[in-house]
Amino acid sequence: MRTTTLGSKGPEVGVIGLGCMGMTYAYDMKAPRDDGTSIAVIHQALDLGVTLIDTADAYGPYTNEELVGRALTGGHRQRAVLATKVGLVIDSGAAPNSGSTSPGASRNGRPEHIRKSIDDSLRRLGTDHVDLYQLHRVDPQVPLEETWGAMAEVVAAGKAWHIGLSEVSVDEIRRAQAVHPVASVQSELSLWTRDVLAEVLPYARSRASPCCPSRRWDGASSPGGSRRSTTCLRTTSGAGCRASSRTRCGPTWPSSAGCDRSPSRSGPPRRRWRWRGCWPRAGTWCQSPGPRPRST
Repeated sequence: MRTTTLGSKGPEVGVIGLGCMGMTYAYDMKAPRDDGTSIAVIHQALDLGVTLIDTADAYGPYTNEELVGRALTGGHRQRAVLATKVGLVIDSGAAPNSGSTSPGASRNGRPEHIRKSIDDSLRRLGTDHVDLYQLHRVDPQVPLEETWGAMAEVVAAGKAWHIGLSEVSVDEIRRAQAVHPVASVQSELSLWTRDVLAEVLPYARSRASPCCPSRRWDGASSPGGSRRSTTCLRTTSGAGCRASSRTRCGPTWPSSAGCDRSPSRSGPPRRRWRWRGCWPRAGTWCQSPGPRPRST
């Protein structure tokens, strides 16, 4: 497999990485999980040259790091470039703050949280350091410079070798770089979400900071994947919908979805209708007018 480096001085990694979130968290949680199979997948990925193994303390929460930690025992840790994240807190009993995008999720970029979380992550992962420690989300209640300064302290302590950002703007990348080098920028990039192509990806390339696209092939649209498929991309006009991970798709179509439907009538749209620039709002429901996209 071709390789690249994380940052100008970062570790060498395969150009394809393995995101482990779906092994214990999200994507049709009613489906049974098999840890043995998940561990075997991680081992096979390493055999194929997929060295970047990505997890987060929020996945589960915590169970994903524990699974990855078990998978990397017996000498496998030395073969992996291990990445985890901090800053997104999952608590089913907590209300989201102003920066949250889903119920039960909040952001915590306080320096004391960063310092404690790295120790907890290392314990769950069964290692003395991670190769890449990423800020999962920027906390709007805490100056980014303070959060990133605490991340830099983690590097100085030898608990992480490099630090990266996730789902940030160009301005936030600049502010972080003024404090400590940004080794990587992780952003969602898929058929559904293309925002990163406008500014973040070009900026990261110009600064030699690798941009790590996540969800390149959304699990909802893959064979056997979640039934929450954003199959509204398949339209007769070809214009399609831009549906992000915040958009839920289901069997009904409310009038508040904000799409141009012709002719006007209540109920689900029919296949013959031509949609022009349909942009489902976060939390709305939409129905596919045509067949599910086939994987290639």
